[in-house]
Amino acid sequence: MIVERAGVGSGALEVWIDQDLCTGDGICAQYAPEVFELDIDGLAYVKGPDDELLQARGAVTPVPLPLVTDVVDSVRECPGECIHVRRIADGVEVYGPDVDADAE
Repeated sequence: MIVERAGVGSGALEVWIDQDLCTGDGICAQYAPEVFELDIDGLAYVKGPDDELLQARGAVTPVPLPLVTDVVDSVRECPGECIHVRRIADGVEVYGPDVDADAE
């Protein structure tokens, strides 16, 4: 199955990080500091729309449309392969380790 890229079909996206796989390299925070941040524990977390760090494991935040490219670059460059981006409408992962590499 080929997944549409760029607009990823229709619908908004959300992102979450699997902290169990996070290596703490901070690449995500370099690409999209508006969305990701390293906490004192050395792991990356997503930030809410109000810029608050969401420290609950598996916390989800919307991906602002202007930052989609930066978030996707974070996914692709993450050495821990721990960033997941999915469509809000149907929960299908469109970028991340659970996406078939041939679909990208």
